[in-house]
Amino acid sequence: MSTDDTQTDSPGLACRRVVRAVDRASLATLRQDPRGWPYASLVLVACDHGAAPIMLISDLADHTKNLAADDRVSLLYDGTAGLEDPLTGARVSLQGRIARTDDATHAARYLARHPSAESYAGFGDFAFYRVAVEAAHIVAGFGRIDWVDGPALTYDAAKAAALAEAEADIVGHMNDDHADAVALFAEVLLDRAPGAWRMTGIDPEGCDLRLGGETARLLFESDIVDALSARRELVRLTKLARASENLSC
Repeated sequence: MSTDDTQTDSPGLACRRVVRAVDRASLATLRQDPRGWPYASLVLVACDHGAAPIMLISDLADHTKNLAADDRVSLLYDGTAGLEDPLTGARVSLQGRIARTDDATHAARYLARHPSAESYAGFGDFAFYRVAVEAAHIVAGFGRIDWVDGPALTYDAAKAAALAEAEADIVGHMNDDHADAVALFAEVLLDRAPGAWRMTGIDPEGCDLRLGGETARLLFESDIVDALSARRELVRLTKLARASENLSC
């Protein structure tokens, strides 16, 4: 529930869970010079409900100049944070083609996950980009290495379009009226440090939480597709967290 089991998940699901959980990645582009060397840089990431990466990057950055000439990119997501032996954890390399997006939902999801970006998102040289994933490579510990085609990684968000439409209202309601439950999700169900945790996003497979610079991902028992199924799952998780809290007292 708190993290994925990348040893037993299907390769596509294992990739998607890492991509949804990690809030930064290494972006590799091809330098536009005679040598054509790969160039890697750090970017903050979010994703749409289908798990396609979303970024906010400046036209002045070297990687943006590179992708303007060649739209092929690779993103490395490191899901090994906090492990004593990082090589036992999961990491995912995505390959795909990047393009600017003017979809307001992409901007909203990104800014909810990275609120500090509000201060520069409106600058004229910044724009949102989305990556159409064509393939992924996952290493999920020793002995679990797979290549995954893009369609196997991508979630069919069309069946949860109603949830996407209701996302802002759900997140706002949880933060404004049920902040205690959000804190319990992080502190009890995810064993994170206490604090004013906030929900930053909800998708068919889980919800994202943030406390300052720390993020957390809470997985759902089953996929949700609309506001009603989201409410049922969030109520279930709240009851579970309160029961667990009482047992630990």
